[in-house]
Amino acid sequence: MINDVNRDFPQGWIEQLMPLLGPSLPDFLHSYEEPPARGLRVRTETQPPAEVGEPVPWAENAYYMPLDSAFGAHPLHEAGAYYLQEPSAMAAAAALHPQPGERVLDLCAAPGGKSTQLAAYLRNDGLLVCNEPVPGRAQILSRNIERMGVPNAVVVSMLPEQLSGRWPGFFDKILVDAPCSGEGMFRRHPETRQEWTPASPAGCAQRQSHILRHAALMLRPGGMLAYSTCTFNPIENEGVIEGFLREHPGFSPVPFSLPGLPECGGTLRLWPHQIRGEGHFVALLRKDEEDAALPEKKKKGQDMPSLPAVGKAEAAAASAFLKEHYDLPFSPDALFAGKIIQAPDPLPPLQGVKTLRVGLQLGEMKGRVFVPDHALALYRASCSYVALSEDEARLYQAGQTLPAPEALRGFCTPMLDDLALGWAKASDGQLKNHYPKGLRRY
Repeated sequence: MINDVNRDFPQGWIEQLMPLLGPSLPDFLHSYEEPPARGLRVRTETQPPAEVGEPVPWAENAYYMPLDSAFGAHPLHEAGAYYLQEPSAMAAAAALHPQPGERVLDLCAAPGGKSTQLAAYLRNDGLLVCNEPVPGRAQILSRNIERMGVPNAVVVSMLPEQLSGRWPGFFDKILVDAPCSGEGMFRRHPETRQEWTPASPAGCAQRQSHILRHAALMLRPGGMLAYSTCTFNPIENEGVIEGFLREHPGFSPVPFSLPGLPECGGTLRLWPHQIRGEGHFVALLRKDEEDAALPEKKKKGQDMPSLPAVGKAEAAAASAFLKEHYDLPFSPDALFAGKIIQAPDPLPPLQGVKTLRVGLQLGEMKGRVFVPDHALALYRASCSYVALSEDEARLYQAGQTLPAPEALRGFCTPMLDDLALGWAKASDGQLKNHYPKGLRRY
């Protein structure tokens, strides 16, 4: 029976699953004959596309999507209306479930699915630090943070051991979505089956344990840590967690339950033949309240490093623009990489940390003129806007000039379905396109 359905699966992989699945192994293997599940998470207060399917039970604002959908090519995708994400991958952030005002670290964050999900739980209140050691992947992560309109994130690119000494006990919650052997993605990415070897799990487990050790140093007493992989084997899952708990007796498993998934005593494995999703593993741990070796958590603004301040003239120009275009307060009080930003407070120490993004990029000075940033538009539409059709939105994202009302002057946000697409400057009945050249879809 097994030989009829194993197809191109590595035989060693099937053998390691036998003790886990027992008589349900054939059902599991047959599930790989079915198409993979696809899903998306909708931005808070944004309506889902009409074509989506049923909600994903264990995640907020999440839906299954048709296999043949082209949501990723729609202009609203680039406007941050939704994030395409595999449904099972949504379980880890849902288990950690940060609260507004908390300090959260996503230690292995690219491309940004779990980071943007964590940001949604924070409701723009608190701090989200997203780290990705690989520079190219960190750039993609930063772009997705911007696209989804996250104003309170810091994106860095460092190894975990380079951060743990700088940020001891700083975070309330940490997510470690560890690099793994990827067994849970064998249906979605069949080509990865041939990359698996019997030695893969042990090699991955060594790296995963290393990452967890450094994550533990950055968690405050009483804080929560979620560990996740997209693989099945116990070596990378229960084995890593059990080894970590032996080394760290101040941590303990936390039972949790998510809608549509079985209750668990602290670890949960998602099987594709039991749910509508791919393979995943989640563990939730708590750090004991008592840990005298760690510094006391500091309050906002207390002895935290500061970024360069904005000059008075620049601050005045930025404030005038923001007051004219928005009915909510901003704080253009810091500079980062030449941009005037609104920084989260408090920030972790960033000296010596390769940092790609800090908070919300508001804009920059070009001479004496304040020019708004693309990130500002994606965070919130200006009070001065132009509604576009879908075809016009595609032309705008390709960098084309569009018609504008004759009476409209100055910067405005072209919009589609109540979401800003970026900036344009209206003059003489035309919209001069300010969509970033690197993002244009020709």
